[in-house]
Amino acid sequence: MSVPADRRYGPATLPRARGPLSTAVIEALRRPPHDLPTDLGVGLDPADPIVDEDLQLTLFLCYELHYRGWLGVDESWEWQPTLLALRARCERVFEAALRRLVGAPSVPAAGVAAGLAELVAADDGPALASRLQRRADLAQFREFVAHRSVYHLREADPHSWALPRLGGPAKAALVEIQTDEYGNGRLDRMHAELFRRTLDRLGLDTSYGAHVDVVPAVTLATNNLMSLFGLHRRLRGALLGHLAAFEMTSSLPNRRYGNGLRRLGFDEVATRFYDEHVEADAVHEQIAAHDMCGGLVAVEPALAGDVLFGAAAGLAVDRLFAAHLLDSWADGRSSLRTPAPPDLPPTVSLVALPAVAPPSPPALV
Repeated sequence: MSVPADRRYGPATLPRARGPLSTAVIEALRRPPHDLPTDLGVGLDPADPIVDEDLQLTLFLCYELHYRGWLGVDESWEWQPTLLALRARCERVFEAALRRLVGAPSVPAAGVAAGLAELVAADDGPALASRLQRRADLAQFREFVAHRSVYHLREADPHSWALPRLGGPAKAALVEIQTDEYGNGRLDRMHAELFRRTLDRLGLDTSYGAHVDVVPAVTLATNNLMSLFGLHRRLRGALLGHLAAFEMTSSLPNRRYGNGLRRLGFDEVATRFYDEHVEADAVHEQIAAHDMCGGLVAVEPALAGDVLFGAAAGLAVDRLFAAHLLDSWADGRSSLRTPAPPDLPPTVSLVALPAVAPPSPPALV
């Protein structure tokens, strides 16, 4: 689904609220910058912060101000002190939940690269990639792509925040990875642009942030985790650990995603995003673990634990994301947020993905 150029790259349209906190933030952002109530978010204590819709949307609203912003929202909100104070309250709750989820990973004697390899080898998350390769129907694949669009349309941006915070081997390694992610300066090879073509082939809205409204809290959490790490210098080790784990677990799943689209009859334009990652991430894996994370810890040994925490947190939240999709499909329901019952306010009512006809099966030769 093609969109005008001025919508492809942002700013995003403000989403609907999902609770009292996100309602207050959205209502505030629609007005010129002003002080928020000092008690907003005080005592925040959701049962499970990682899947709490109101908390995760509130964080996403705040974080997006540091990316491409919200349509019609004054850019001065980015550094409004009382909004930053609210964000900090939400971040403390979110970070504490992440640390409870994964604990404090120990650094093996062999070093941080070996620790990353151990985390990846021990990852026993749900087989989402296998499901998409072999059994997912078109509707389910489109849901998966809608979920992932929240990150892939700004792919690599959260990790780029580490660049001015690094020096030496770690910085050089990160630049090498990011250069590939940004297509070596060519628009048509940027990974975000390749993904936009996949969205278009699947008949989905290709504009920046188009699917934020329909993805659940756990999807927002996979994105908020990167923003949390990226926006705090103290968490630079966690940010690099997250990127390393991302690269180390990417090549095989992307091969399966591409094969799944081919099984459904899609062409190389639709699969190129995934095919590109099969080769690129196999190379990035070694650079990320040894040169980037190993280089960081060689200079700053105290950050080894942070590197492994970031990797473990990313893997754990991705497991929750995958489990949500697979559990939803096993129950015969959509993994996206569904329309609200009539007695709920319209601010939480959502529309389904637009229908699209499946492509014709490839010709047999």
